[in-house]
Amino acid sequence: MNALAEGPKNLLAGFKLLSKPGVRLYVLIPFMLNSLLFSSIIFFGAHRLSDMIDWLTSNWTWTEWISWLLWPLFAVIALTIVFFCFSILANLIAAPFNGFLAQAVARHLLDTPPEQYREQTTLAAEILDAFKSESIKLIYFLVRSIPLLFLFFIPVIQVIAPFIWFIFGAWMLALEYMEYPMGNQGILFPEVRATLSNKRALTLSFGGSVMVLTMIPVLNFLVMPAAVAAATKLWLEKISTDSETIISVQK
Repeated sequence: MNALAEGPKNLLAGFKLLSKPGVRLYVLIPFMLNSLLFSSIIFFGAHRLSDMIDWLTSNWTWTEWISWLLWPLFAVIALTIVFFCFSILANLIAAPFNGFLAQAVARHLLDTPPEQYREQTTLAAEILDAFKSESIKLIYFLVRSIPLLFLFFIPVIQVIAPFIWFIFGAWMLALEYMEYPMGNQGILFPEVRATLSNKRALTLSFGGSVMVLTMIPVLNFLVMPAAVAAATKLWLEKISTDSETIISVQK
């Protein structure tokens, strides 16, 4: 039960860490990039819809009523796109910054950075590493998610399929965010999986908490960096078993 409570507890602490000196920069840059991307997409869509409505009403005056239908429909579609596509695109855009963010959080939490931490790399190198890492995780996800889809078509089992998918989603989100602080210490993805498998309750509690908050519009823009910060805190304080890695954590 204590392990299950650690997930939401540390995620809340992750939000608080985002405002700390030395951490804010790595939150603001991807946040601004994602906000610019999605606002541009919505603005472009609204502009094109406005042109279409003007064209319709100028050619057929009886269609003026249609704007009352199309604008609410556009709002629903726009929110749906943001809701379902945000996590995928936001992770791709912010992935190169998340390694830096995890390092910044570790420096804030520790009196002295762990010796195992890799040297600070350039953004170009981080982008390449992030692309490789995300590709590996995508393959891992697809190999397992496609067979799981068939659970929804099997009688009786289809009743519990949503719960299985929630657990799988929580596991994937935990892998996604825990890899940043662990990867900074040179731990590869297979080792990340093996380590987290030994902390299943804590891992699923953390991933499930992230999943729930990701479903909340607007708040989901801050969930990703908060999850990286929380994952770093969890790794340093709860999961790492190397006593030399952990320096005194500031309260």
